[in-house]
Amino acid sequence: MRYRRADCPGGSYFFTVNLAERQRTLLIDEISSLRSVFREVKNRHPFYINAMVVLPDHLHAIWTLPEGDSNFAQRWGLIKAGFSKCIAKHERINVSRQQKGERGIWQRRYWEHLIRDERDYSNHIDYIHHNPVKHGYVSRAVDWPHSSIHRYIKDEVIPATWGTKKTYEGEFGE
Repeated sequence: MRYRRADCPGGSYFFTVNLAERQRTLLIDEISSLRSVFREVKNRHPFYINAMVVLPDHLHAIWTLPEGDSNFAQRWGLIKAGFSKCIAKHERINVSRQQKGERGIWQRRYWEHLIRDERDYSNHIDYIHHNPVKHGYVSRAVDWPHSSIHRYIKDEVIPATWGTKKTYEGEFGE
């Protein structure tokens, strides 16, 4: 059976991408490598990052793809592979992954959701920015350094006091 993903050229998508070993802190330990890989992939295969947060073991993002393009799977594959190449081999690699020549850094699948409308978009952005508070890393969303919330505050889209309590609706992809 083939897994079917949303396909809307030029659409905006919400993603949750997890490390295979959820107790690791690799994403923030290696944040400069992750940022570098994102830049490289965006240069070769453009997309816009509407919002994003990187936590120790997973990340959430909303991307908007160029008109006529719906290939986010290729981009995620390049990001995961590029990041994996930057990381020393210290992870557990199960037999299935060994047989396929894979590393054990990322979960194979990820969650994607096609953004339906402005309310859906706004709820997912709030969820992204509030996620470090939800997981107990900080008490205020603005205190998490690896978040697009800082761009939203700088651009005066939201106040710096935003995110000290639950300010979104629902749970998304965790």
